[in-house]
Amino acid sequence: MKSYVRIENVQMSFEAKQGTFVALKDINLNINRGEFITLIGHSGCGKSTLLNLIAGLLMPTNGIMLCAGREIAGPGPDRGVVFQNHSLLPWLTCFDNVHLAVERVFGATENRAQLQQRTREALALVHLTHAEHKYPHEISGGMKQRVGIARALSMQPKVLLMDEPFGALDALTRAHLQDELMKIVASTNSTVAMVTHDVDEAVLLSDRIVMMSNGPAAIIGDILAVDLPRPRDRLALAADPRYHRLRGQVLEFLYHRQLRLAA
Repeated sequence: MKSYVRIENVQMSFEAKQGTFVALKDINLNINRGEFITLIGHSGCGKSTLLNLIAGLLMPTNGIMLCAGREIAGPGPDRGVVFQNHSLLPWLTCFDNVHLAVERVFGATENRAQLQQRTREALALVHLTHAEHKYPHEISGGMKQRVGIARALSMQPKVLLMDEPFGALDALTRAHLQDELMKIVASTNSTVAMVTHDVDEAVLLSDRIVMMSNGPAAIIGDILAVDLPRPRDRLALAADPRYHRLRGQVLEFLYHRQLRLAA
């Protein structure tokens, strides 16, 4: 598989009143084309910071960051971002929220009908064709997140970046959107990096789980390959000993090996 994202010897520091705060150090990670990775670790370990570096929303203090062989020098349509907060513009309909991104990326090369078709295809991908004329206050939290995913996918990004996109949702809605996300990723062959605190979510969705040590100066403590065949069914996995073995390995890192790293 071709590596889409390369992170080499990356460090991220911030200046604070007390001096320099080192959030991340010596981060080395390759994300392959079509791969789904999750970043997991305790709060404050730099998961979102690493995701923001890949998005180009932050520039590393040291190190090299590449996407599709090009330096990451800022935000770009090759990297679509879905935040925990859906970040929809409340005065725009679902259609218009997605169309805004489509127009920004493809407006110079495509006509109005083509842009509208792209928008409708993105909404259809997340099963929201029926809600395209609704405003954010008229739809549920889960539907808002689906609009956010549609907006990111509408730009046809090389990498989809997701920062705890289901963290604020109830358990049933979260499970439904996890299942929808697996179908979308399979149909689009998307490359995905996702931040999560949920061990079960990480095992269910990932090809690899990147486990972060506690900050400050957080590092990648370990990377776990998830050898579960796709497509995945959550009910079948509930009785699969491989699933429970992988889940146990993540928990072992978070609650035991992580403490040894901190020491």
